[in-house]
Formats: sequence, structure tokens, C-alpha cells
Amino acid sequence: MNINSLDLNLLQTLDILLEELNVTRAAQRLNLSQPSVSAQLARLRTEFNDVLLLPGPRGMLPTARAEALREPLRLALEALTLAVAPPDVFNPAKSTHIWRIAATDYMSSALVLPALKMIRDAAPQSRMAVFALHPPQVTQQLEKNELDVVFHTGDNAPPTLHQRKLFSERYVLVGRYDHPQLQQPPTLDHFCQLEFVMVSPDGGGFSAATDNALAKLGRERRVVLSVPHFLFMLEVLANSDLVAVLPERLVRHTPHLLVLTPPLDIPGFDILMLWHPRLHRDPAQQWLRQQIAASL
Repeated sequence: MNINSLDLNLLQTLDILLEELNVTRAAQRLNLSQPSVSAQLARLRTEFNDVLLLPGPRGMLPTARAEALREPLRLALEALTLAVAPPDVFNPAKSTHIWRIAATDYMSSALVLPALKMIRDAAPQSRMAVFALHPPQVTQQLEKNELDVVFHTGDNAPPTLHQRKLFSERYVLVGRYDHPQLQQPPTLDHFCQLEFVMVSPDGGGFSAATDNALAKLGRERRVVLSVPHFLFMLEVLANSDLVAVLPERLVRHTPHLLVLTPPLDIPGFDILMLWHPRLHRDPAQQWLRQQIAASL
């Protein structure tokens, strides 16, 4: 028998016939005429090269071949029914999902932290794993189902992934709250005389968007410290006279730091949420993305 040429409707008919052992009752359950079911039984006998069902005193009797088919056929049809059934409605209260998110430490503070309470309140049995963001690996990680959601800047976002803009970020000047040189909004000359700390995710960098903006004005600043993470930078700012130009959302709730508008235009950036097309219509993943967007 060639499974590729077999009509799956015939297998459903055989399953019902093996349950009812009666063509008339099988026809009623299948909503078909008795001659139609008899014709399908004839085709089944040809396909399986076996009589399958024999006349008996109280209906029909399965052959040994039909008896051997009964349980595997029932399980196969049940599995097929489950495979093609519409996805269940996602119930966050009962979910035990492990949400997997890739983000920088800044994005974790600006995005994961606001969403965490909403997600935990609605899905208390779920868990969350936050991974360090490695932009060159994002597409591969999503393709391998290692991540659910990635937070990424608008620049160089992989075009093959679904994306949603979450917000536009702007830069602010930050120093400790009693910094002696920040008690008044700084002029551009004053700004260039300050000593800066900056984040260099790849390590060792001393130039960023602020330096590009200054270069267009024929100016430059003095960056004396480069660090790989924002968390350490915030400690440096709170305990020294160094200052920094930071994304505003990172320092919204830092009363020990002074936040000012820089004396020059520094282009900001967009923050995107990325996910793989495979997860686009998954109910649980749709819910997660909705929670993240609603928390901002």
C-alpha cells in the first residue's frame, strides 16, 4: 500500500467501521449514505489487500489484519486531529512558560523591569530568563528557538525578523546630584571641559554618538573612563566628579543623580522588539509582546 496515494477520509471511515462493526451505524456517524460507506469499504479492502470486515451474526467481524489496525489507527487519527486543531486560547494564569529575552543591561532596566510586574501578576507560574544581547547572533538564536524576544536598537535590525517600535530614546547629561560643575545648565564650552565616563559594549571604546555630534561642530570632549556596563557607570557617577551622556530612561528613577539637557543636539535612537516569524501568531508569544508594549 502506498500511503501517499491513500485518502485520509478512508482511514476515518475504517476507524468508525471498526468501532461500530455495522455499515448503517457507521454511515449515520459519518453523515454519509450506506452505499457510500460500502463503496469506501470496498476501496479499503483493495488498499489493504484484506477483507477487513466479515459478515457476522450481529453485525460485522474484524479480520486479524483489521484487529491489528484498530489501536494504531485510532491513535494516529487522534494525533492528526490534535495537530491540525486551532491553538488553545492562552491562559496566563495557568502558564508555566519560561520567557526568554535578550537585552543589554540598559534595555533590561528600561524594558524588562517595567514589564516584569505585569507579567508576574498575570502569569505567576511563569518564569523569565534574560540573556545578554549579542546582535550578530540574534537571528541565529531566534531561528534555533533559543530566544522568544530580542530588544534591539533601530540601526541594523535584521530585516528577516518581525519588529515593533517600542519607543524613541533621547540622551541626557548625568552627574552626581551635588556635582559642583552641574549646578547650572552647562554651555557647550563648559560641557567640553567636563570629564566623561562612557559605556563601550565591546570594551575599550572612547567615542560614541556624543563625539560624532561634537565633531560636526568642530569640538571634542574628554572621555577618561570606558566601561562595558551601565550598572558600573551609575556607581562611578554617584561616587566621582565624572559625568556621562546616557539614555534618559536609564536615569528616570535615580534621585542621587542630576539629569540635565546637553547643550548640543545628540541624535537619539529607536528601541525595537524583534521576534521570529515562526512565533508571530503563537498565542503565548503574542500575549508576552502585548504585556511588554503595554508596560511602557
